[in-house]
Amino acid sequence: MAKKDHYFSKYPDVDLKKHTVSESLRRHLYIFKTVTGVFSFKRLDLGTKVLIEHMSIPREPSILLDLGCGYGPIGIVLAYESPKSIVYLTDINKRAVWCAKENIKINIPDNKKRVFAKAGNYFEAIKNRDLRFDAIYMNPPLRAGKKSFLELCDKVSDYLKEDGYFEFVIRKKMGAQAIYDALEEKARIEVVCKRSGYWVFDLRF
Repeated sequence: MAKKDHYFSKYPDVDLKKHTVSESLRRHLYIFKTVTGVFSFKRLDLGTKVLIEHMSIPREPSILLDLGCGYGPIGIVLAYESPKSIVYLTDINKRAVWCAKENIKINIPDNKKRVFAKAGNYFEAIKNRDLRFDAIYMNPPLRAGKKSFLELCDKVSDYLKEDGYFEFVIRKKMGAQAIYDALEEKARIEVVCKRSGYWVFDLRF
């Protein structure tokens, strides 16, 4: 697949085909509309599923961010499980954002004033907003390189509230231990769980 066709391209250059993914997550059934050119469009990828099942979700009203949301499963689960919170979903991929908006409508009926999908490269989608988040969640595209992810981590603290946290999932064979070692020098990092070859991390600055 050419670089311009990749799921983290702004405009994936592949034929458009629609799919539907159904998945039970945290004891609730979700329906997701997906299209070609979006990450894991035929089924929910295991890394995202492991993160969703083990991520910490605030019960009190909070402001949350699904960073690099794809078609929206992480952000949508956050919005369902924390019904008094405001949730933002961002992705550079225009098709992914379209899917996320459709999936918000399907799965979160009361979405109008509290769940927002925005197009842009990571924080660029919200750079004009004076927003700080209680928590940020991500399944990073490590095929783009560990270096770029670590550089992104350096920016995360600028968008977190004082007691906020960043939770993300890394596949062991994609360098989970190396990511842990690099971030341990910069912040408080904890391995929340290890499941099916994936590590879920909690990072606090």
